[in-house]
Amino acid sequence: MKKIKVVFFIYQLGSGGAARTLLNIVNNIDRGRFEPVLVTLNYEGNYEHYLHEDVPLIKLPTRRLRSAIIPLSRVIRRESADIVFSTIPNYNTIALLANLLSFTKAKNIVREAAYLGGSFSSNLKLRVYGMLYKFAPRVIALSQGVKDNIVKRYKVNPEKITVIYNPVDLETIQSNAINGEMQKEDQVIFHSEAKTIVTAGRLVADKDHKTLIKAFSKINQKLNVHLFILGEGDLEKELKQQSEQLNVQDNVHFVGFQKNPYVYFHHADLFVLSSKREGFGHVLAEALATGTPVVSTNCKPGAVEVLDHGTYGKLCEVGNADNMADAIYEVLTIDDSQREQMVQKGLKRAQEFNAQDIVKQYEEVFVQHANQRTRDRM
Repeated sequence: MKKIKVVFFIYQLGSGGAARTLLNIVNNIDRGRFEPVLVTLNYEGNYEHYLHEDVPLIKLPTRRLRSAIIPLSRVIRRESADIVFSTIPNYNTIALLANLLSFTKAKNIVREAAYLGGSFSSNLKLRVYGMLYKFAPRVIALSQGVKDNIVKRYKVNPEKITVIYNPVDLETIQSNAINGEMQKEDQVIFHSEAKTIVTAGRLVADKDHKTLIKAFSKINQKLNVHLFILGEGDLEKELKQQSEQLNVQDNVHFVGFQKNPYVYFHHADLFVLSSKREGFGHVLAEALATGTPVVSTNCKPGAVEVLDHGTYGKLCEVGNADNMADAIYEVLTIDDSQREQMVQKGLKRAQEFNAQDIVKQYEEVFVQHANQRTRDRM
């Protein structure tokens, strides 16, 4: 039987959640039935070294997204793609237009990963995306909340939307967590008497590290504790200044992007997510998979769904430093038996996002629409 050729398109295989999701799908898709090809713009992505060697990586001769339409259309035609898969609205737009210009029978599958909209201008923009999504026979939402938002703000028919949670590569995460090594200067603190808190994500406003640092300053008055912030972004200088103003600069560590963040998660006493909103909260599932208790804002829709309204981790209010500090302090001071209960519940929840199981759901969608392509040819 002829394998189904799937062209995956993303801006770059960088350090964001979308790249991790795409990587997990590409690496775990059944090679007996599918032939994946990954296409990016002309960038060196942080996650490229994790891409399995049998997956062709094609870099388009441009770094501008809008300039990618024509070269991507040529790749779609040259590769005789059955499916063109993309994620995030801007990239979906390019993939849809490129596929139209390829003059092939390839089918677009687009994925929505974020809970977008709210203002008049952003809602209007989402309506435009929704009009373009008419050219895609299937839209994948990474949570029920994201699906509801697509229906409400993009005006997409709910019958063409499928909810598929993010795939989490449990085997790789747990192996890296146990066998990896953190930076030597950080090992000293993790092996000391101090409590350790870890967070990971881009240093941007939506991740709201400011509230986390403010909450940490309150915890720091009660406990011997250190905060490790993994990630890069425009707000790094501003966040460091905030740490100095709150006089916690010696206990707040900005360690930048880490190829293996899971060793930090695994050895931490607590993982904290302070986001204002998350479509899914992929990093929460990863933290649970490393056996680390979690505190998260009740940012909707993702974090609430991942933690099932607080069943698998402690929730606190978005932007409320006092409430966050109380939640963090409560988890850091529970006894060993309570902590173990949290860990085991978290590991059980992480199993529900196992990449091998989640990717089968993607495979079903690809097969369905690849078969439709075959019928279109006949």
